[in-house]
Amino acid sequence: MRKLFIIPVVLFTALVACNSGTNNKGAADSTNISTSTQNIANAAVAPLPAIPAGAKVYFKNIKDGETVSSPLKIEFGVDNMTVTKKAPVGKIAEGIGHHHLLIDAGDSIPAGTIIPEDSTHIHYGGGQTEGTVTLAPGKHTLTLQFGDAIHRSYGSALASTVTVNVK
Repeated sequence: MRKLFIIPVVLFTALVACNSGTNNKGAADSTNISTSTQNIANAAVAPLPAIPAGAKVYFKNIKDGETVSSPLKIEFGVDNMTVTKKAPVGKIAEGIGHHHLLIDAGDSIPAGTIIPEDSTHIHYGGGQTEGTVTLAPGKHTLTLQFGDAIHRSYGSALASTVTVNVK
């Protein structure tokens, strides 16, 4: 008889412990888990470095509205920042970073956001100051976006956008 009494008590205790006071109904909220994990990861990373006065990025060899041929060689310019290779974790410093090219992907990535790496977000983490891209004929928006050593965007303050017409 005593065993029959213990089983419901154990089950009740387990149910209360699993609930943990949350008001969520249904399946577990994976967004909260992901957000918590991201917050822990962000806490271990240095803040986005400050942008030195007078810093800017620009296209050296193409102008807004220009008609170009593909493949297109693009030269990247930056003032008051030093272009470096991707740095090991923990080697984030003010005044350094590298170029990223956004193709038809907006005029900048919000400051502090990791810049994606795909066919429309090209990383030049090797410290390159030029690149060649193949573009289909037509109108394209190109954005030069500077990022820190771990690919976090410096935002619109270090972005430059041009529109080109590919013949």
